[in-house]
Amino acid sequence: MKRRDIVKVLGLGVAAAGLAACTEEKKEVADCKPAAPQPAAPAVAEKPEVIEWKMVTTWPKNFPGLGTGANYLADLIGQMSGGRIHVKVYGAKELVGALEIFDAVSRGTAEMGHGASYYWKGKSRAAQFFAAVPFGLTAQEMNSWLYHGGGMELWEEVYAEFGLIPGAAGNTGVQMGGWFNREINSVEDLKGLKMRIPGLGGEVLKRAGGTPVLLPGGEIFPSLQSGAIDATEWVGPYNDLAFGLHKAAKYYYYPGWHEPGTTLECFMNKEAFEKLPEDLQVIVRNALRVANQDMLADFTAKNNRALEQLVNEYGVELRPFPDDVLKQIKTLSDEVVSEEASQDPMSQKVFESFVKFREQAIKWHAVSEQAYLNARTL
Repeated sequence: MKRRDIVKVLGLGVAAAGLAACTEEKKEVADCKPAAPQPAAPAVAEKPEVIEWKMVTTWPKNFPGLGTGANYLADLIGQMSGGRIHVKVYGAKELVGALEIFDAVSRGTAEMGHGASYYWKGKSRAAQFFAAVPFGLTAQEMNSWLYHGGGMELWEEVYAEFGLIPGAAGNTGVQMGGWFNREINSVEDLKGLKMRIPGLGGEVLKRAGGTPVLLPGGEIFPSLQSGAIDATEWVGPYNDLAFGLHKAAKYYYYPGWHEPGTTLECFMNKEAFEKLPEDLQVIVRNALRVANQDMLADFTAKNNRALEQLVNEYGVELRPFPDDVLKQIKTLSDEVVSEEASQDPMSQKVFESFVKFREQAIKWHAVSEQAYLNARTL
């Protein structure tokens, strides 16, 4: 007998049995029919395991732009993963010090760190190139170099020896030149100046005769107010207003020659990241891309409103650096950056990639972005 015939016979038998039972027990029902099959109870879905991660940052807790950018990334990872990853954010000093996050993530105390790569010059000179280079790449150009110009592969190579995986997690755009308690009319005015300025920009200031000081964000205002430093750069009007830097310095200079498109980073403990299922790895990497773009949009939307408030409500003196000062600083910058790159093979490798990309970006933007911006002012 064929299988379909067996199924047919069994089906008829079940139906007949149902009718017989119905006839015996419910003879008063004229049109007795077999009982309808009852649906099976729905299976109870198991709750997915929640992976708990910690993110340590160099920023004060919930600080506008930078601290909230870290919060946004953590929330985004939770949403995109359907709650399968929960990231708890710790501001500077909550779990470790602001400038201790690199080591904390490297040794596995936390799974993620949110900061800026020029803070880790002491770990690797090459790290500086992935944050900001004086007279270097704008935000748009930095993203292009990282995502489509080989920059990200080099960044991963630099961080690999520390057991970390880096990623771009935000950008401030062109920053301001900084807050000064003296006028800057010539390069001579930079001599003897104690200024909070990190990375390659700090090395340029040193070459100009100043003294660069590396301070985390939370220590800038009291240091400037007390006179421990004479000047500071931070980010731009949106962040600087939040820190109240206008209460501690009179002159606000532009442009930020030292940081034309500062990339913020989120690095991950390599072992922790590779333990994630493949789909969650993809989610985390793409959350970084979204957060990277969102921070730039946030700063672009809020900086001018804050600048107008600083000038119109608080009487801040907004000053451009004189052209001859910028020219001399650019000459010093070219010397310093080239010399820094020559200190070790990895830095030289990154520098060569960076410079090659900058050359093509300058050529293209001469007939696109720059040409348009010039036309818009006519």
